[in-house]
Amino acid sequence: MKQRVGGGRRRRERLVVVGNGMAGMRAVEELLGLAPDRYDITVFGAEPQPSYNRILLSSVLAGEKAVDDIVTHPKGWYDTHGVVLRAGDPVVAIDRAAKTVRSSGGVCGYDKLLLATGSKPIALPIPGLTLPGVCAFRDIADVETMIAAAGMGRRAVVIGGGLLGLEAAWGLKRRGMAVTVVHLMPTLMERQLDATAAGLLQRDLARRGIEFLTDAQTEEILGSERAEGVRLADGSEVAGDLVVMAIGTRPNIDLARAARLDINRGILVGDDLRTSDPAIYAVGECVEHNGQTFGLVAPLWEQAKVCAARLAGDRNAAYLPPPVFTSLKITGIDVFSAGALATADDSDDLVTLSDVAAGIYKKLILRGDRLVGCVLYGDVGDGPWYVDLLQSRCSVAAWRDHLIFGRAAAEAGLCAGVPRMRAA
Repeated sequence: MKQRVGGGRRRRERLVVVGNGMAGMRAVEELLGLAPDRYDITVFGAEPQPSYNRILLSSVLAGEKAVDDIVTHPKGWYDTHGVVLRAGDPVVAIDRAAKTVRSSGGVCGYDKLLLATGSKPIALPIPGLTLPGVCAFRDIADVETMIAAAGMGRRAVVIGGGLLGLEAAWGLKRRGMAVTVVHLMPTLMERQLDATAAGLLQRDLARRGIEFLTDAQTEEILGSERAEGVRLADGSEVAGDLVVMAIGTRPNIDLARAARLDINRGILVGDDLRTSDPAIYAVGECVEHNGQTFGLVAPLWEQAKVCAARLAGDRNAAYLPPPVFTSLKITGIDVFSAGALATADDSDDLVTLSDVAAGIYKKLILRGDRLVGCVLYGDVGDGPWYVDLLQSRCSVAAWRDHLIFGRAAAEAGLCAGVPRMRAA
């Protein structure tokens, strides 16, 4: 039973949120909408800034936005909503028995704890990682390092040809640097694109002046006082005043591990987003649900919604991961993918539409009468509509012959019996 204070008013429960990023703050927003008076909320953030949209860091690097433009929750927002922000004060330990967290600023008690510790950049175990001029592409401090380097240096090497690596490469190119992308795999964005789309992407980025070395393994970062480039496994060297490590992330589970919560690749959670401790929830890139970890925004938003509902008292709210989709944030280059990239076996159907000269490529994967995957390059306007079809798992039998032509063709009634789909 909750304690009562003077006048018989119930004491608010104490909710502590570890992580001031997108997932944690989305959960706080949702919770305030559902139960604004239920909790006294304290948010701890490792970075000194208020919460910002990490997805838009590439736009800041490219000079399209300023840091202030990507802040989602200014300091005044926390004050207005009665949320205590402890920015630049990372939590270093959890005492589950005492229900407290410890930071450099002291000890704070909780009734409910929400872990939103995000992910950490993966670093190759190679010599030279600690040299000045080497950075990841993960937070505002990294972007500031890259912008400063672009103002002084001439060449950059980006290790990693995935989503973040390509956005980093384009931003640095926009800043006036000569950029070489070194990628271990034979094609770019191999987790999100098939070989055809990846080839078009590499062609179009190369036309913009970015150099690529694929099937290339980085062995060492060169330099004695600061980074001077990289050496590859074949012995060749690539000069660079800045080396950006963008080979992926892994869930940040250090705090959960030390607190002896159940972990695997991520912090293990159930459909209610609770951890192995019923007083502790987790959302975002740090979690693992049914063997799956998450790095894209759509599943994180759904986690925040379900977690907030549970914290507000809804015992039926349950997390079901939505279909994930990927889009690349490079001005003038449109890439979109969702679901399966290739057929699973001969029973799947593959439908493609390609105009390589025009830079248009579309691929759909059909399993029976359902859409299970799409890859779009150049013309991505129907991407959200295809995601609707993936998520609803509805039959597309009535218009499957016209599905590759997109939503407008379907709604124009090119095939009898085509239903109108909801707006994306």
